Amino acid sequence: MKKVIIVVACVFVSILGSSSAAWAQTKRILFVVTNHDKMGETEKPTGYSMTEVAGCWNELYNAGYEIDFVSPLGGKAPVDNFGLNLSEKANRAFWDNPKERYKIEHTFKPSEVKSSNYDAIYFVGGHGAMWDFVQNDELAKITTEIYEKSGIVSAVCHGVAGLLNIKLSNGHFLIQDKKINGFTNEEELAIHLEKAVPFMLETKLIERGGIFEKSGLWQSHVAIDQRLITGQNPASAKYVGIAILEQLKK
Repeated sequence: MKKVIIVVACVFVSILGSSSAAWAQTKRILFVVTNHDKMGETEKPTGYSMTEVAGCWNELYNAGYEIDFVSPLGGKAPVDNFGLNLSEKANRAFWDNPKERYKIEHTFKPSEVKSSNYDAIYFVGGHGAMWDFVQNDELAKITTEIYEKSGIVSAVCHGVAGLLNIKLSNGHFLIQDKKINGFTNEEELAIHLEKAVPFMLETKLIERGGIFEKSGLWQSHVAIDQRLITGQNPASAKYVGIAILEQLKK
């Protein structure tokens, strides 16, 4: 009986070790999505932007990267129907992929994420991100660890709010004195949500010491400062994905 137990235990350890090694060798990128589903006091529904998930996901997934999803609370992430737009090819490809759809509806909690498994982190926008990305210490720690092991930190649109309070080991804000981009004040005013959001993203990014870049309303724009990559709006998500791939090759 003792011999049987020893053999079984050895087999289990062997399988576990092989599984861990396979995980570590897989090219992986972590997408951060919001759990917040109401826009301030307006009670308007919100969530993550499908275009901002799928636009970037399409580039990375087709390049052979495994995408995992994490949210501040874990579990199902609410999609903002304003940005669902299943007529877009990339959106439809993501939404109709059972494996990827399952992952975004069963996101990891930050406590379940091991930062060393990832080459990059990407903060997805959608107005919900303005409420639950900013003060999440666990996500901030994961991001700092990825960046300081030479990984890439990226975000798009309102998802850039997730970078506001991230500090490096030297005590400096991650975005300080770096080129940065995000949803502009003009774009927020254009959709009449400047009073619904808890703050104006462009203004806060500048206050944090970011060197803010932007283009006109709804124009794609990606700011690249070495391993920090940020996009202005949903139209920029695809190009953030392309920029991540180009930086990963380096």
